[in-house]
Amino acid sequence: MEIEQNIWGFTAEGEAIVLYKMTNAGGASVKLTNIGATVVSVEVPDRDGRLANVALGYDDFKSYFGDGPCMGKTVGRFANRIRGARFTLDGVEYRLSANCSEGRHHTHGGGINGFANKIWESRVETDRVVFSLFSPDGDQGYPGDLNAEVVYDWSDDCELEITYYAKTTAPTIINLTNHSYFNLKGEDRPGAMDQLLQINGSKYLRYDADCVCTGELVDVKGTPMDFSEPKALSAEIDADYEPLRFGSGYDQSWAIDGYEKGKLSEAGVLYDSQSGRRMRIRTTQPSIHIYAGNYLEGCPQSISGHPYGRRAGVAIECQAYPNSPNCPGFPSTVLRPGEIYNEKIVFRFETDAN
Repeated sequence: MEIEQNIWGFTAEGEAIVLYKMTNAGGASVKLTNIGATVVSVEVPDRDGRLANVALGYDDFKSYFGDGPCMGKTVGRFANRIRGARFTLDGVEYRLSANCSEGRHHTHGGGINGFANKIWESRVETDRVVFSLFSPDGDQGYPGDLNAEVVYDWSDDCELEITYYAKTTAPTIINLTNHSYFNLKGEDRPGAMDQLLQINGSKYLRYDADCVCTGELVDVKGTPMDFSEPKALSAEIDADYEPLRFGSGYDQSWAIDGYEKGKLSEAGVLYDSQSGRRMRIRTTQPSIHIYAGNYLEGCPQSISGHPYGRRAGVAIECQAYPNSPNCPGFPSTVLRPGEIYNEKIVFRFETDAN
């Protein structure tokens, strides 16, 4: 494994923005930056061995600050929405920054002030890249001093492993995920919604009109939410079905079948028949959120110099159930002093020539 690190630029305050490139024995590579502990690109071969970047990203580091899509970033302290921007823990109500749905709810840890827009400490540890961040007590309303760490490993088998760690000084909640968008044809190619998606989830999480989880699980059978067998994202994305109307297309979470805390489970597969590229998704998290880039149009210029249009890629976010602090039946997201938060996401890139 070869790891290069270069200065991508400096902020107005003089802080260095670092760009890391991890290259495996086959020449496939992953680029990362310390803004938001972000995946900038993932260059992997197609069935004929031709390399292409399959992860959406920007050409200028400044574009990563405050972008709406959270392109490739680590989002936290709590990914996705929390109803009313509040939760109760051990009898105490905590009010969070209200940054979505016209100030009604909290999402992705506080938007502009969340983990995704922070400059993380970063370092190379032998053959991996490690990002760390300190979040003080009261940050966006969350209790406890929190120390978070994100570790990226890239193998010769083109397996990108993302491991999250955190510890706290007071009881708090946490839900970290990666917000990369993928187009297995190549990030600069059209037709991202032609990709075939399969999800190991027989139930999806019901959302309301604000796209906030209600606490109910719904059977996917007979609905456009059924990805139990591989299906093109485009096949039913515009169907007249309530969740699709609310999200202007897929912007939904599925409960992963067979979830067990701490166990790495098969969450799904993304496949592109044109290139032969396949991405297998495994995680220790209980749900997988699929966002089809319904509002990508107008985001900053891409890493290849062209503008991204609507649905130019699909975000695949393995995470805890959204709004789980306000849904008693959901798996707990509480982290207490003395405990270590430890979750993992694995994206394995293959081809049908393997």
